[in-house]
Amino acid sequence: MKRLEETIGYQFRDISLLENALSHSSYANERFHDSLKSNERLEFLGDSVLGMVVAEHLYRTYPECLEGELSRMRADMVCEASLAKIATKLSLGDHLLLGHGETISGGRSRASILADAAESVIAAIYLDGGFAPAKDFIHKFVLSATPEKAQNVDYKTALQELVQQKKGQFISYRLTGESGPDHNKEFVVEVFINDTLAGQGVGSSKKRAEQNAAKNALQKLQ
Repeated sequence: MKRLEETIGYQFRDISLLENALSHSSYANERFHDSLKSNERLEFLGDSVLGMVVAEHLYRTYPECLEGELSRMRADMVCEASLAKIATKLSLGDHLLLGHGETISGGRSRASILADAAESVIAAIYLDGGFAPAKDFIHKFVLSATPEKAQNVDYKTALQELVQQKKGQFISYRLTGESGPDHNKEFVVEVFINDTLAGQGVGSSKKRAEQNAAKNALQKLQ
């Protein structure tokens, strides 16, 4: 545990909190026959602490962004894949307390387990030392990977906002093509402004095709 404390940059006053954060439900059920001794409750708390700190950071960093774009950036940063990468960087998998079956089946490298452990560690730090060290941990290991805004642009919303600058204009999307087998569909969508074709997009889903159509329209209008 000492090595892990050095890695995360925080020394616990109550080391049992860190041990609890690393206790998977398979271990708690196998060892104690009690799921309450797993890290699931800490995960619940850590998720909230993480979400609030990330939300505040994005709010202050991107004052020009609307709620929708901020929400998408936050979702990217706190998703399972992102948290699992952080847990891997911290070598949390090496310290996890897992049941026998989970250990054999590769639980130490399973993204969902690693992500849960990362959130649980945040909660453990919060309970042990308060909000400040938990926030420091999040800034150091989570917010250092802030995604590029361009990866989170909602082109449909951007197009809507641009068009609404003039009164009496409306947007509509029409599915004009669909091809490919069920597991590899390709959709073609056209976007119209006041019944005038403004752009076209192709995507693996209707939503992605609509986003690409809106992007195409924005490129033409701007």
